[in-house]
Amino acid sequence: MNQAEFTRIFCERPAGYAWFLGAGASHNANLPTAEDIISDLKRRYYCSEENQTFSTKDLQNDAVRAQVEAYVQSRGFPERWSVSEYTTYFETIFGDDRERQRHYISSILAEDRVRLAVGNRVFGALLASGMCRMAFTTNFDPVVEKAVAEISGKTLSAYHLEGPQNAVSALNNEQYPVYCKLHGDFQYDSIKNLPSDLATQNEELSKCMAIAGSRFGFVVAGYSGRDESVMALLRAIVEAPNPFPHGLYWLKMRRSKPLDSVTALMRNAKAAGVRAEFVDIDTYDTVMLRLWRNLPDKPDELDAKVRKGRVERVQITIPAPEGGKPVLRFNGLPMIQVPTTCTKVKLKSATSWEAIAELKRKPETGAVLTFDGDVMAWGKPDDIKDSFGTDFLDQSEMTFDPDWRTGSRLHIKNFLEEGLGWALCRERPLLQRRQRSGVSLIVDHKAQNVGILEDLYREVGKVTGLVPGLSLPATEEHNAVHQVHFAEAVHLSLSYADERLWLLLKPDVWIWPTFARQHATQFLDRRKAERRNDKHDHLLSAWIGILSNHAGRNVEVTVSPFEDGVDYANPVFGFSTQTGFAMKKGRK
Repeated sequence: MNQAEFTRIFCERPAGYAWFLGAGASHNANLPTAEDIISDLKRRYYCSEENQTFSTKDLQNDAVRAQVEAYVQSRGFPERWSVSEYTTYFETIFGDDRERQRHYISSILAEDRVRLAVGNRVFGALLASGMCRMAFTTNFDPVVEKAVAEISGKTLSAYHLEGPQNAVSALNNEQYPVYCKLHGDFQYDSIKNLPSDLATQNEELSKCMAIAGSRFGFVVAGYSGRDESVMALLRAIVEAPNPFPHGLYWLKMRRSKPLDSVTALMRNAKAAGVRAEFVDIDTYDTVMLRLWRNLPDKPDELDAKVRKGRVERVQITIPAPEGGKPVLRFNGLPMIQVPTTCTKVKLKSATSWEAIAELKRKPETGAVLTFDGDVMAWGKPDDIKDSFGTDFLDQSEMTFDPDWRTGSRLHIKNFLEEGLGWALCRERPLLQRRQRSGVSLIVDHKAQNVGILEDLYREVGKVTGLVPGLSLPATEEHNAVHQVHFAEAVHLSLSYADERLWLLLKPDVWIWPTFARQHATQFLDRRKAERRNDKHDHLLSAWIGILSNHAGRNVEVTVSPFEDGVDYANPVFGFSTQTGFAMKKGRK
């Protein structure tokens, strides 16, 4: 399942879900994950046995990490990623000395180390607002408690191994929120880390979680599933009556493979009639912020605390453009027209952003595409239809808001930039390549009509060619490259400033193949060495001439990505050829 579908499901009834948090949910709060702790315990064991002085930072070196790993493997420790790694290393380092355990845990998870990230603030707001009623964790750290305090000014007391009987009472009496630390709290005496400890869970806390599993759906975040006692508890819930009535959603990093035990749990849950889905995410922070943005009726005071790093509108008085001469030329052209309609594509089966992104990468796709709950497209009807093959059902007109700042809809920004890039390449000897932000338009070395490139040629000489003396041997990732090419390029992006939309231009040099760019730094340094001040000004003018087909200064130009087609499927973009300027303040 993708994040968009999960967001829609969760936001319909957020209070219907309990959360289960692992160490990954605290990682961005400057605290270690279980894997980090395992690596540190391996380091401690190696250093004590071999009389070495490797620090935690040394483990960032691949050679050091490999040396330590090879050593512990030679001593018969569990293989890396084994479910028994965590408990085995704790037992080896600390024996059954719980005071030493507690001291170690308290030093690496101390509250003064916590730096709340946006995902932690979102979770604190969910608990403080009542949109999350139940939460369980294997973590010892104080991240959740600190998040609730920072967001709402309220205190949150966790139920843990000392006084666990109160958790069931609180749940049955609906004294929400209920937050349970299944493995204890390092601030108290009882914590679970050793094999004997983790073989079973506390009976009262287990009962509380079992009851919650029959009343709530569950969202699992930042948890790998290595703790057999927890997995046994989840399996028991699946086998009990009415398991996870609103579903079981396991958040996992994109392209990661879950443990076999987790896969089996999800398979058994589906067999029991539970909607059990893996949700591919990029990070805990991104998915939590996505959920928060889409929740209806968020308290304003909590929203302000959650999104305290967001951009705020400011009022800066801009002097009138009169008096002195311009002192600085900007690289932005004012946009005078942007499309507000496109094609809505209806498919036979449900799709996702990942599927659309994969389709966009295929060279045979002849349309500009994005996904916003609906598939949005620009292109000729037949090309749009052919892009989706047998899954295509219908297409129609739809209207959209091109101001992507509403809801931080950056996919709309990308949609506009790609459409504009297609339009500018249609009648010009240019190729388009998508980048993380914006697009690059690259001079086509196969182009026959070079007259439009005359001004650019005058400034830089050859606009395409071979990088002299550069060839690359074969590697595991790439075949040998005997010829590396370059071409003049311009990077385009759209941006708002002074409540206006601007087309930003950044002249550049493109390298083919793209992975060879890191090897062509000397060539790029030489080629771009003098591109400052007047030279940069002339390059900017040359590119404006190319993109406007030399329309002249202060002229409004319109372009479309396709020769014909219905209006909503063939958008019109308009921009002025007059760049922005900073003016010298005139005398009064």
